Amino acid sequence: MSITSHDVARLAGVSQPTVSRALRGDHRVSEATRTRVREAADALGYVPSEAGRSLATRSTHCVGVVVTDLTNPFYPHLIGPLHDTLEQHGYRMMLFAERSEAALETERLLDRSIDGVVLTTAVVGSALPAELVRRGVPFVFLNRETGTNHADAAVVDNEAGGRLVAEELLRLGHADIALIGGPADTTTGRDRELGFRVGLSEAGVGLPRRRVRQGPFDYDTGYAGLLDLWSDGPRPTAVFCGNDVIAIGAMNAARRLGLDIPGELTVIGFDDLPMASWETFDLTTVRHDLDGMAKAAADLLVERLSGTAPDLASRRTVFTPALVPRGTHAAR
Repeated sequence: MSITSHDVARLAGVSQPTVSRALRGDHRVSEATRTRVREAADALGYVPSEAGRSLATRSTHCVGVVVTDLTNPFYPHLIGPLHDTLEQHGYRMMLFAERSEAALETERLLDRSIDGVVLTTAVVGSALPAELVRRGVPFVFLNRETGTNHADAAVVDNEAGGRLVAEELLRLGHADIALIGGPADTTTGRDRELGFRVGLSEAGVGLPRRRVRQGPFDYDTGYAGLLDLWSDGPRPTAVFCGNDVIAIGAMNAARRLGLDIPGELTVIGFDDLPMASWETFDLTTVRHDLDGMAKAAADLLVERLSGTAPDLASRRTVFTPALVPRGTHAAR
């Protein structure tokens, strides 16, 4: 005989709806009652039916997370705290991973098997946010935005981060500076470059196009970009990379060329992934709160889903970056 929530209710001495609310972690049920219900459920071996819960509440308590580049070590560091925070709120996480947003099975994302969506790799001009709005599916931007859709977002101040790097390189006396940036159709790539350019220009230092290479936020972009810069005209003394993975690619290319880092070439990254602090890399970079950003995105979305969010068109939680000096920068 299967155990039902009615059996749990009888053992705990509460009503069946109270059992459902208690096992969902509903704040309207006292902690003492929630504990009593959980103990009764454990004693009987009761497992709540997700299907039944969805029918009763018209909610799946499942959030879709869109990631288009799981090969990038940046994203696992977002997914961990995102998963944990959603779980604390009583939500499961479903990962939608495709090599590009165009390949994403949009209908699976919008078939109401999920309550909301976290967009981590949106590109400028993406049609997906507008479709989510049209379908009435709550969503939040994490790490990137589209630049046009007004929606809740948890992001780092990328322009400020780019400016920090420019100021540091100028302080060190560098004037021959290059950039190996991320894709121009991402707000992370675009805004980091913008802040970097503005920081340099305020000191009268230019960044000509011949000193700029761009590509995906991956190792190959950094590796190929540094080799290309070294084969094309006057060589820079410093290079700002759009993220830490690009920077690691650039550092390996520099070693292939026999360059001393930081004696002959300063390299600075962005994100401060855990691997950036490894002795092998010891990378000078820009840090921002990855855990805090992921948790903020989850909180913003859950507030929308629960109806407790303020009645505003959109909210942005912006994290302030900081420069982390390590061993890949030096004065000119």
